[in-house]
Amino acid sequence: MATGYLEILRARHATRLLVGTLVGRLPNATAAIAIVLFVRAEGGTYSLAGALAAVYGVANAVGQPVLGRLVDLRGQPRVQLPAAVLSALAMAVFAFVGTGSPAVAYGAVAAAGLFTPPLEGGLRALWASVLPEEDHVHRAYAMDAVAQEVMFTVGPLLVTVCASLWSAQVALLVLNVVGVLGALSVVVSPPSRAWRSAPREAHWLGALRSPGLLALLGAFLAVGMALGSITVAAVTYADEHGGDQVYGWLMAGIGLGALIGGAVYGARQWAGEPARRLRVLVALLAVCYLPLMLMPGVVAMTLLTVVAGLFLAPAIACAFVLVDRHAPRGTVTEAFSWLVTTFTVGASVGTGLTGPVVEAGGALWGFAVPGAAGGVSLLVLIATGRVLAVPAGRVVVAARSENDPNRAVEPRFRSGDRA
Repeated sequence: MATGYLEILRARHATRLLVGTLVGRLPNATAAIAIVLFVRAEGGTYSLAGALAAVYGVANAVGQPVLGRLVDLRGQPRVQLPAAVLSALAMAVFAFVGTGSPAVAYGAVAAAGLFTPPLEGGLRALWASVLPEEDHVHRAYAMDAVAQEVMFTVGPLLVTVCASLWSAQVALLVLNVVGVLGALSVVVSPPSRAWRSAPREAHWLGALRSPGLLALLGAFLAVGMALGSITVAAVTYADEHGGDQVYGWLMAGIGLGALIGGAVYGARQWAGEPARRLRVLVALLAVCYLPLMLMPGVVAMTLLTVVAGLFLAPAIACAFVLVDRHAPRGTVTEAFSWLVTTFTVGASVGTGLTGPVVEAGGALWGFAVPGAAGGVSLLVLIATGRVLAVPAGRVVVAARSENDPNRAVEPRFRSGDRA
């Protein structure tokens, strides 16, 4: 397992791109908790903190595919770095103005979310130009999913450490400065500067004109709902079994399971159609959510959350392969950004939906939601199986087409047209 990942990391520029992207995404990964801590330190209410965090999340969901399309059109350095700087400046305005002027606070966090650079989609677009073989790219997708779990585990810890050592304001400022440095490290690298999206047919829908991509987005909207619902149901369980510390253990269990599953999944090559494999992974994901309804003692429940997280990272990594396959030519960054946005929106919907469910039926019915959402995701994948299984010769985008040195023009593509 370690040999396979080391082989990827030894490739020229691979480690720099992975680490730079993770560091650059720290402000996004920590935004919700950083905003809440800062608002509370300013004497604001939890309602205000939650509303500001929600505004950031919605703006981020809107901005990712828009900026992803701009990256496909203009290249990474011309979009990623200015976006990172603008996002950091907006968050700095929020940190210095505080909650004294609600209008400024809402505007600042909205701008910070809107201009968050699509580094995640950008990295996945770069892998094909950095790694020599297609199976290495697929393994990099799995490693990327694992690293993402590490970031979302370590990021909140960094915020709380900075806030306790200095202040919540300093935490906001430091993490955003670090994020700009991470983005800078990526965009000045030779692969990022050399990367150019393939020529594209002008179409206002961009990546969304692909039926296969739409099928994936529908499936992962439900997967996001499942993950969001667990966070709410786990709070209710923790309130009855020991409080915040128990909640922390449950969330850590989900992350640990995803780490283990992603590491194992990426350590080997997988034969067969990725669409079929994704159906199996999502089915296993849904089944592993069901035991959470047993709600045993804290230790057993923590172990069940580890099991519940096992197939999350593999499903995401497999979805990356299908996004690359179904993204219309010249839209790969936008397509990956749409997956990020859909997953984020799904998590928000799941959080909002599970609140009333828990109030009406308690934690038991709250933990029923992720299993049901996983089942919906599986049904979407089954119903769209023919769309996702692209016959040989009809794959929309090849592994290396986004860096085609010949800049081959598609039939009916008119030079100068851009979506």
